[in-house]
Amino acid sequence: MLGYWEKYLEVDLTSRTVTERKLDLSVARKYLGGRGLGAYLYLQYCPDPDVEPLGPENVVIIATGPLTGVPATGSGRLSATTRSPLSRTIMDTNVGGMFGAFLKFSGHDAIVIKGKSESPVGLKVMEDSCELFDAGDAWGMDTEETVEFYKKKFSNPLSVLSIGKGGENKVLYSGVIADGGRNFGRGGLGAVWGSKNLKAIVTRGRKKPEIFDKSRFEEVKYELVKVIKAHPITSKVLPSLGTEGLMKVIDFYGILPTRNFQQGQFEGVDKVKGETLMETIFDRKSACWGCMIACGRMTNTGKEKGEGPEYETTWAMGPNLGIDDLKIIAEAGFHCNRHGLDSVSTGSTIAWAMEATERGVYDFGIRFGEAEKLVQYIDMIASKEGVGELLALGTKRLSERFGGTEFAMHVKGLELPAYDPRGSKGMGVVYTTSNRGACHLRGGYSVGFEELGSPRKIDRFAVAGKGTHVARSQDVGTFYDSAVVCRFNSYAVGMDIWARLLNAVSNTNYTAADLEHIGERVHNLERLINLKLGFSKKDDSLPSRLTREVLKEGPAADQDLPLEEMLQEYYEYRGWTTEGVPTDQKIDQLDLRSDVPWL
Repeated sequence: MLGYWEKYLEVDLTSRTVTERKLDLSVARKYLGGRGLGAYLYLQYCPDPDVEPLGPENVVIIATGPLTGVPATGSGRLSATTRSPLSRTIMDTNVGGMFGAFLKFSGHDAIVIKGKSESPVGLKVMEDSCELFDAGDAWGMDTEETVEFYKKKFSNPLSVLSIGKGGENKVLYSGVIADGGRNFGRGGLGAVWGSKNLKAIVTRGRKKPEIFDKSRFEEVKYELVKVIKAHPITSKVLPSLGTEGLMKVIDFYGILPTRNFQQGQFEGVDKVKGETLMETIFDRKSACWGCMIACGRMTNTGKEKGEGPEYETTWAMGPNLGIDDLKIIAEAGFHCNRHGLDSVSTGSTIAWAMEATERGVYDFGIRFGEAEKLVQYIDMIASKEGVGELLALGTKRLSERFGGTEFAMHVKGLELPAYDPRGSKGMGVVYTTSNRGACHLRGGYSVGFEELGSPRKIDRFAVAGKGTHVARSQDVGTFYDSAVVCRFNSYAVGMDIWARLLNAVSNTNYTAADLEHIGERVHNLERLINLKLGFSKKDDSLPSRLTREVLKEGPAADQDLPLEEMLQEYYEYRGWTTEGVPTDQKIDQLDLRSDVPWL
């Protein structure tokens, strides 16, 4: 079946060996690739998934998909799966840029990393050689320095995944950075790499994926491009403003979390919106491999320059901290990338610390609006110096140690992103049922249909129907993460187009329903793993601030959040029990029994 090289690498860091393994095409057809293949392979290597996230028994799966590296927009992404040290759930994360396509061009579908090296190590994945190398000379470098170092050592063209100080020091929300600027961000993948003494993976290749029916592929690709050019989000908002184009929209609806979710609108929003970024610090656009949307932004503050900030980073370092200085916000994002820190969890943890300080819970030395301290605090977190050693724990562990759990904004240990569910009620279900903890993307991004009207507008304050809409959105999103293609395409591109494109590439006969079914299978597999790890319905919950307090001002004022009613609809639609457990009938319908060792 085309779309796959039918092989992956098994890397044992303990024995310093790299072995080529055959990829079973029946598994590829069942799980596609990316996130789906990652979840499947995780159980093959950890049949009892209850391993210590920062121990040598934990494994990391890095996987491409059948559409990675084909000449269709949004096909340059890459997925990673492991057990999160932050949430302790199964987690996946994916990243844009060049690495996904370059790995595919090297002739490999995936990499499985296990064990622990005694000293810093790197992995080289090329067409003609795959080997481990000593990385002691790069240990201590930031991610930008690491990229330049290895491009000189191994020569361009080259794509580099690496960790910075955050990962080396095992900050629980550290990420892995692609080419110095794009983040495998959420859940602590960088800490897992750091625990294994894995500094970097470098790759390149020239083996372009074969396409079964080139004529049909070009026909479907033409249709794909046409709908992307016709949709206002993918043709105007994202190309002109990047993800920062969301800032004014989310504030308009009163769901822009401000000062640790105490308000839903930010008085300084005009100073941090996308239009202001373009007028003040914008340098040039950037795009992932093969992408026509080009939503990325390179910026220059006059003092520093780099990739971003994206909407989530601007929110996390801006409104959520009461900060409206766009240059400082951008520089905070640069430092997160260089150190390899998840900007969402970093900003949210600092927001909790600011509120804890102001409420007298514990004095962390920083208060809302103190922009001049922000970059220093990020540097301290990455180095685990001073108060940074505490902040490196994340909001869940901090609040359990010092108090203030009622304003610790996380689900299952993963900090909430930039949308207040009190004014977008589907997001309450999104955060609680995302398998990796609070996540707008893995949870189903109901903002898409509640505020942005894509694919159609739904009453954001309604309760009925939200569980069903979120579940279906999750299944579609899981397909995107497994294919692997960029989710921004979903604003414009229907599932039927993806089915026809995939069939043209791989000589298959998928329907849109088949692809959603695969997404449902993967989501349920992750749910079963989390249940095995000890998570249950009690963990499908929200911070009490969101369920017991209402917003007092703005367009979403006085809205309650009846989570239980929406959750029960979600469970029923999923074919789960009222306690959130997939039934035997659902397990058999999804053909999961043979893939889950304890069933």
